[in-house]
Amino acid sequence: MRGGARRYGGEVAYPEDLLAEGEQVVVHARPHWKTLVGPGFAFLVTVGVTIYLAGLISTWAGWGRLVLGVLVVAAVVRLVVVPVLRRYTTHFVVTDRRVLVREGIIARQGIDLPKSRIEGVGFAQSFAERLLGCGTLTIETAASEPLEFEDLPDVARVYRLLYTDSREE
Repeated sequence: MRGGARRYGGEVAYPEDLLAEGEQVVVHARPHWKTLVGPGFAFLVTVGVTIYLAGLISTWAGWGRLVLGVLVVAAVVRLVVVPVLRRYTTHFVVTDRRVLVREGIIARQGIDLPKSRIEGVGFAQSFAERLLGCGTLTIETAASEPLEFEDLPDVARVYRLLYTDSREE
C-alpha cells in the first residue's frame, strides 16, 4: 500500500510514502476533539453578536453592514477556521522506529525522534482530561529539554507503549 494511507482508530493514517522502508505506524493521533470546543463556542458567540449588531445598524447606510461583515469574517477566520485547520494539520505519529510530530497550516514544522534516544516518558492528566481520555505526554531525551505534547488522545496508552519500548532497548 505504498503511497497511500491506512486507517487507524477511525482516522486516516500518516501517509506511508513519508515513512522509511518497512516502517510501520503504531499510533497516529491528532489533538483531542476538545480543542474544537473553543472554536465552536466562539462561532456561536460571533453569530449571536452579529445578529444583535445587525439589528442595531439596520437603519445605518450600507457601509455599516459592510464593516460588520468584514469584522465578522475576520473574527470567524481568526477564532474558528485557524484553530480547526491547526487541529487537522497536526499529526502525532509513533512508528516501530521513531516518534514524529508534524504541524502547520501553510508552513510546516516537525520533530523526528528515534525511539533509541528516548530516556524517559511521562504523562499528566487533569480530572477533566481523565474523563475525556486525553492529556499531556512528556518525552525526555539527553539532548534537549523535555518535549511536551498537549491534548493527546488516549495519552495513557501512548505512554505505556513508549515506556515499554524505551525499557526494552
